[in-house]
Amino acid sequence: MSTLSLAVRDSSTMLRRNLLHARRYPSLTLNLLLTPIMLLLLFVYIFGDAMSAGLGGGGGRSAYIAYIVPGILMMTIGSTLVGTAVSVSTDMTEGIVARFRTMAIHRGSVLFGHVVGSVLQSLLSVALVGGVAVAIGFRSTDATALEWLAAFGLLALFALAFTWIAVGMGMGSPNAEAASNSATPLILLPLISSAFVPLHSMPGWFQPIAQYQPFTPAIETLRGLLLGTEIGNNGWIAVAWCLALTALGYAWSKSQFDRDPK
Repeated sequence: MSTLSLAVRDSSTMLRRNLLHARRYPSLTLNLLLTPIMLLLLFVYIFGDAMSAGLGGGGGRSAYIAYIVPGILMMTIGSTLVGTAVSVSTDMTEGIVARFRTMAIHRGSVLFGHVVGSVLQSLLSVALVGGVAVAIGFRSTDATALEWLAAFGLLALFALAFTWIAVGMGMGSPNAEAASNSATPLILLPLISSAFVPLHSMPGWFQPIAQYQPFTPAIETLRGLLLGTEIGNNGWIAVAWCLALTALGYAWSKSQFDRDPK
């Protein structure tokens, strides 16, 4: 069997293992999903009318639903990946990875199984939160099929990039609790982006912080694809962030996995 065939076979086995774990223990994923769903409902139904005033142009709550949903979808990815960090840390600390090291399997399959499984779970979570958004009134009537495809590609690329970062966090954590804490910024970063309010409505000193982080260009790109707003350079910046984070996360995770166990 060729090296490529062995890698694909073993990665598929590890992917199946991780998906079975997620199916048998769904409580963590469901708990993490509650954060973006609760924020969506809170900001739409409690703060929607007030927050929409900062958008300009009127439109009330319906306009704010359209504005907030792209940010909530990106936040959903960040929330889901906390579970990835916890899962990887659990594998590393409970000895199963040490067992895998002694078996005749492709070494990279352990990582790729986690990554592919996490990306699939993230996209499924995005679909579920998107369904809630549609149920409360979100519509994207002007987006073409190509724009929908580009939006899906951006979500998948964003999920892949941050999955590798979450895997690195999980591998570097001494236990599952520490992994959960280290991955918390993946939930907090969208809160200091353009997800909930436009950049121009933020204090001047804070605008660069919100602008020059990975979530804001990704959110603005997704907003442009789904709602027809101006994308500008945000598309290229979002892709550059994703590629850079993917490379960084992969190198970080691989270096920790290849390190001799203590």
